[in-house]
Formats: sequence, C-alpha cells, structure tokens
Amino acid sequence: MSKKQRYEIKTECPQCGCSMLTVLSDEEIQKRYGDNPRFHMDCGECQAQFEKPREEVCPEWDKECKMKES
Repeated sequence: MSKKQRYEIKTECPQCGCSMLTVLSDEEIQKRYGDNPRFHMDCGECQAQFEKPREEVCPEWDKECKMKES
C-alpha cells in the first residue's frame, strides 16, 4: 500500500496577519477547493474570509497536478 502524497496549504490572513498551515492529500484538496483557481480561506483567529490564488497558497501541488481532472 503506497503512502499518499501530502501537500502544505500555507497562507497569511490579510486582516490580522495570522499564518495558517493545513496538510492535505491531492484528493482532499480537490474535494475542498475543486477546480477553482482561487482558494477560499477562513482565518481561525479573526474569522475573516478571503481568497488567494492556488499557486500562491500551494505552489508544490499546483505545479505537480496542474489542477488535473479526476
């Protein structure tokens, strides 16, 4: 059984500056964010909602998968 590749989703809240890190598999990323070129994010500290480009939030995953269709 092979181990799934995991990717870091890293961003910073534009309102309070709180940094966020989530580790997800490519299936989890696709399920959570779909084919949207911008990821919708929620700050756990100040509850602000914002969007960031996928290549900025997780450049490693975007480079490898290129948002391939499942």
